[in-house]
Amino acid sequence: MKKAMILAAGRGQRMGELTAKCPKPLLRVNGRYLIDYAISSIKLAGIREIVINVSYHGDQIKNALGDGMQHGVSITYSEEAERLETGGGIFQALPLLGTEPFIVVSSDIMTNYPLWELPQQPQGLAHLVMVSNPVFHPEGDYGLQDGQIGLDVGQKLTYANVGVYRPELFSQCEAGYFRLTKVLNPAIAAGQVSGEHYHGAWHNIGTPADLAAVNANV
Repeated sequence: MKKAMILAAGRGQRMGELTAKCPKPLLRVNGRYLIDYAISSIKLAGIREIVINVSYHGDQIKNALGDGMQHGVSITYSEEAERLETGGGIFQALPLLGTEPFIVVSSDIMTNYPLWELPQQPQGLAHLVMVSNPVFHPEGDYGLQDGQIGLDVGQKLTYANVGVYRPELFSQCEAGYFRLTKVLNPAIAAGQVSGEHYHGAWHNIGTPADLAAVNANV
């Protein structure tokens, strides 16, 4: 894979005053921007071309990261006048991502998952990394059985916001606001989404308490 996308357009409302004037991806963890960790993980996987979608305080993100040269990567921005949600954001960025499978990660997670181990060519339309259900999401998202993601199989796990997607997953979409589940759920029902259960470190930075906890342990 040659390209990856970092999702960075969200408002981060649960962060309260911390994101009143600062976009969530630019909050600090151990002195570094939160989004820096996603960039570093992608670079370690040997990928140098990164697309970042921006909306809320997007100019701050663009000013902080620039063209990516300081990180040794090339960054292109997909600007959303109004936030398009995950599905709509990826769909808008497709012209920048090309025709081959690409990685998508969220800017508000921290994990030591080795991105270079993701399948270069997923057998179906997507491959999702799943984790054990965190306290804030006990019901999980999807089941996993024999390497396939299912809507009603086994015990449900939580999508880790790390995955590989083929552009064809979005072939029936139209521009606009929509969630990723709009395309994922039909693909899962058709047996076109593989997955894995990752047991290593994974943190979703959703609240000030989450941010403080990660800062205390990094």
